[in-house]
Amino acid sequence: MNACKIKITNKSKYNLPEYQTKGSAGMDIYANITTSKIIRPRERMLIPTGVSISMPEGYEAQIRARSGLSLKHGITLVNGIGTIDSDYRGEIKVILINLGERDFTIKPGERIAQMVIKKYIIADWELVQELDETQRGKEGFGHSG
Repeated sequence: MNACKIKITNKSKYNLPEYQTKGSAGMDIYANITTSKIIRPRERMLIPTGVSISMPEGYEAQIRARSGLSLKHGITLVNGIGTIDSDYRGEIKVILINLGERDFTIKPGERIAQMVIKKYIIADWELVQELDETQRGKEGFGHSG
């Protein structure tokens, strides 16, 4: 298994982001709050984690919803997947939304999201007059089968 050294600071009293099982791709991250917070249905809330990271160029940290919170309570991320760029040094904060029908309480130290470290490729645009032909062509949603 390849590992990437990532520097981290933790100004919370909670654990560093951590993998829950050997095969986990995502590390759970924790709410760094002092009192419980209630997210009402359709409400958005920015939750601090107390964690800041420094990754090598060519890597990003993706912040993703926890599937259990999404299924059981409708708690997910407003932006689907949040991206932490390799040159960002601020605290990681998670934008949660309650898509459920009931208030949801976030407790101090609760696992609120997961973080996946990904390698990415920088695109180099080549401006052309036409694109190559494919079987699908310009057909839109639902046309690939």
